[in-house]
Amino acid sequence: MKAIVYSQYGSPDVLQLQDIEKPTPKDNEVLIKIQAASANPADWHTMRGEPFLARLVNGLFKPKSPRLGADLAGTVEAVGRNVTQFKAGDEVFGELSLSGMGSFAEYVAVDEQAALTLKPTNLTFEQAASVPLAGFTALQGLRDAGHIQAGQKVLVNGASGGVGTLAVQMAKAYGAEVTGVCSGRNLELVRSIGADAVIDYTKEDFTQTSQKYDLIYCAVGNRSITDYKAALNPKGVCVIAGFTNLKLLFSHMLIAPRRVSDGKRVGLMETAHPNKKDLLVIKELLETEKIKPVIDKRYPLSETAEAIRYLETGRARGKVVINVAT
Repeated sequence: MKAIVYSQYGSPDVLQLQDIEKPTPKDNEVLIKIQAASANPADWHTMRGEPFLARLVNGLFKPKSPRLGADLAGTVEAVGRNVTQFKAGDEVFGELSLSGMGSFAEYVAVDEQAALTLKPTNLTFEQAASVPLAGFTALQGLRDAGHIQAGQKVLVNGASGGVGTLAVQMAKAYGAEVTGVCSGRNLELVRSIGADAVIDYTKEDFTQTSQKYDLIYCAVGNRSITDYKAALNPKGVCVIAGFTNLKLLFSHMLIAPRRVSDGKRVGLMETAHPNKKDLLVIKELLETEKIKPVIDKRYPLSETAEAIRYLETGRARGKVVINVAT
């Protein structure tokens, strides 16, 4: 089968399309013929081995695992003899980061207990593949770290990205009043997915206005703790779910967990934990159209390196999808 592999850390140039052995499902696994996958910042961070601390998991000098890709949607081709939740022919979607990665390939074998479930029937394979990891990050950040409540004023910083577009829609589904922060070229997109207000960060600084928020969900991590505090209501919460600046990342790791004297709280979100229960929550949101996937660009499997290169620019509107079956 065809798969994207890499044997050293570096730029997208290290990614190669190769023929590798097609997996055989174990007793508790399902074999999935992948139709579509999607790229996430986790892929290029893993590919580059950045930040360096990440290499403690995947190898200090070269990657232990040669495979990338977490999100997938496809069709079950075969099942192991102990599998009870799926059968051949089922259309499924899910996330592989706790199962060894590998969705940038034609096939993958996955434990049936992994973050995998039947694909929403109202979504294409492309749409379904674009959601899981970003969906977990948005849902767990808003619900578990942010304790979002109906009626709150919520600001999503980085509202036009893969996580941000879902965070805006999920916050609306929780009954919040949502403000999205993005560049001017993405204002209409963020309005179209339900934001009550939008801020063009090239013209206005959300930390310098009189408007304060009960919850700030930051998908880009590009502001200081002092900035976030300035935009929070008393007892407000800021959840930082992503980073564009490593210096700020380490600053937040040291300082952010502390509750400040005025009751405001700025904290790093723990890494999203993919699981079947939350995937079913996301599936229901998709089936009821409370959230809709936003896809920017599509690439064939052979051009995965270009897909990652584009994602690294930070200009993607929504998600970048890999069409495996084309």
